[in-house]
Amino acid sequence: MERFTWKARLLPGAKAEYIRRHNEIWPEMTELLNQAGIHNYTIWCVGDELFGYYEAEKGVDFASKVQAASPVVDRWNEYMKDVMIMEKDPETGTHYQLEQVFFHP
Repeated sequence: MERFTWKARLLPGAKAEYIRRHNEIWPEMTELLNQAGIHNYTIWCVGDELFGYYEAEKGVDFASKVQAASPVVDRWNEYMKDVMIMEKDPETGTHYQLEQVFFHP
């Protein structure tokens, strides 16, 4: 099981709306995450910074490819762009991964 982490920034005053949208996540989005082998997906917030983490049971490359090829993810990203800013890796079409510098199992 590989782990993936990302970060993004909330736009000013958008935290409550960001949370509301995730509380009402689309069923087709959760199905896509399952198809990509993504589990234990968690997002934290400090100030206006967001930090996401998930475990990719089929590997990060597989999860990234499934997400990059999905029109559901494209729609979700369009839906979220008025509440957050996230840079994407042009090679993978998904979030830049944070560098792991410590791990305690």
